[in-house]
Amino acid sequence: MPIKPFNNNSRDGARRRDHGDQVRVNERIRAPKVRVVTAAGDQLGILNTREALEKAKMLGLDLVEVASTADPPVCRLVDYGKYKYQQAKLQKNNKNKIVRMKEVKLRIGTDTNDYYVKMARTEDFLDHGHKVRFQLRFRGRENAHQELGSEMLQRVIADMKTMGQVDQAPRLAGNTMTMVLAPLPVAQRVKKFRAHLDEGFDSESEEYDAD
Repeated sequence: MPIKPFNNNSRDGARRRDHGDQVRVNERIRAPKVRVVTAAGDQLGILNTREALEKAKMLGLDLVEVASTADPPVCRLVDYGKYKYQQAKLQKNNKNKIVRMKEVKLRIGTDTNDYYVKMARTEDFLDHGHKVRFQLRFRGRENAHQELGSEMLQRVIADMKTMGQVDQAPRLAGNTMTMVLAPLPVAQRVKKFRAHLDEGFDSESEEYDAD
């Protein structure tokens, strides 16, 4: 049975206006399953798209696809009219900011908790419109297992795919492997590691600027 349109004039208007946009909203979402997040960024998990639409309808909100290239696509439960306004405002503010190159240092032996903290910081850097350079240095016997460094950076790319994209692919120079991520457009950004961000962390601090 096809999903019935929402009985909400403002939602219908938002859908009609959206036909000229690239962002998919409500019934225009084609994926059979989606990862659903709230407006506050809390994850509700992977849901059947039909179920996600019903949840949006029940809350009087829209289901907006914000990361179409993710697997499955990421959708946010929001008021689409307000969402478009807020994203346009953020985009304008980001254009007026100075883009800096931030740096995150990793090791092959970086433990899980430390890794999560570094990913949370990376998300914050990207969300403020900055690029992020990752530096992974091999020491001693680690030089014999440089493939592990490559694997770690590929893990970072996968974990950050809802926040950033590769600006400079991983490359090795001497005993150091580096890569650079650039932020996705504002409307596509979805944070996954926010719970691990240090209290009072300041992504604008020059302390984290790359040399």
